[in-house]
Amino acid sequence: MKVSAQNGVEMPLYKNAVPNSIAKANKENSTFQDNVTRIAKVSVPTITMFKPAQANGKAVVICPGGGYGILAFDKEGTRIAEEMNKWGVTAFVLKYRLPEDSTMMDKSIGPLQDAQQAIRLVRKNAKEWGVNKNQIGIMGFSAGGHLAATATTHFTFKADASDSDTTSLRPDFSILCYPVISFDSTITHKGSRNNLIGSKATKEKTDFFSNELQVTKNTPPTFLVHAGDDGTVPVENSIRFYQACIKNKVPAEMHLYPKGGHGFGMNNTTTDDNWMERLKNWMNRLK
Repeated sequence: MKVSAQNGVEMPLYKNAVPNSIAKANKENSTFQDNVTRIAKVSVPTITMFKPAQANGKAVVICPGGGYGILAFDKEGTRIAEEMNKWGVTAFVLKYRLPEDSTMMDKSIGPLQDAQQAIRLVRKNAKEWGVNKNQIGIMGFSAGGHLAATATTHFTFKADASDSDTTSLRPDFSILCYPVISFDSTITHKGSRNNLIGSKATKEKTDFFSNELQVTKNTPPTFLVHAGDDGTVPVENSIRFYQACIKNKVPAEMHLYPKGGHGFGMNNTTTDDNWMERLKNWMNRLK
C-alpha cells in the first residue's frame, strides 16, 4: 500500500495471485506530456482510493481511457477522483491490465476481470471505507468507457471463473464518457477493438464485447456524455447504448455537445455548459 502524489492510497487489486496472468517481468512505464500521465504495459493491476472529507456514501470506480494501449491516468482518473471528493463521493481509480498476449492467457478478458474485482473489493470493504454497498458505480472514458460499459452489461458473467466469491458484481450506476461501446466495424474505434480482441475475432466474440447488444432490463441507470464532432470514437456509440437503454426501460441520461472532439476530460472548452455539474446533479438524484 502506498500514498500517491495525488493524495490517493494505492492498493493491490488482488490479495493473492492475479488471475489469467503469465509470470513475467513487470515492464510498466509512464510518461508525462501535454499535462497527461500516460501509463503503458500495465500487468500488475492496482486500485487507488480517494476519500472525501465528508463522505455521502456513494462510490465510483474510475477506468481511465487510452485505447487499451495506455491509461490517461490523471486526466481521466485521479483528477476526476479529486473533483468527486468535493461532492462527497469516495472514488477509486483503477489501474487495469492492458491486453497483451505475453502477460495474459486470454488478453480479452483481463480488463473485465480487473473491473469486476474492483467492484467486488469496494463492495466487500464498503463498511470500512464509509461506502453504501448499494451505491457503488463505475465510470469510464473512451476505451475505459468500453470497460465500464462491459462491466455494466456483463455482471452476470464471471470473468474470473475460478473465483467462488458471491459478492454482486453489478454496478449500481454507470457513467460513460465518450465511450467505445460497440465493436461493430462501422462505428468502433478499431485500435481499442484490435488491442482487446484482435482484428480477426469471431462474430460471437465481437458481439459479446459490443455492449449495445448486451443491455437488458437489469442494466443499471446510465449517464452518457459525448461530442458530436468526435473523430476518434463516433458519437453513434453513445447513441446506440442510449437507445438500447430506452428500449429496455433502463433510466438513462445523455448529454451530447456539438463540439469538443475526443478526450476532453472534465472540461469541454467549446461550451459554457459543465457536464460534470450535470453528472453531479444526476448522481444526487440516484437513490
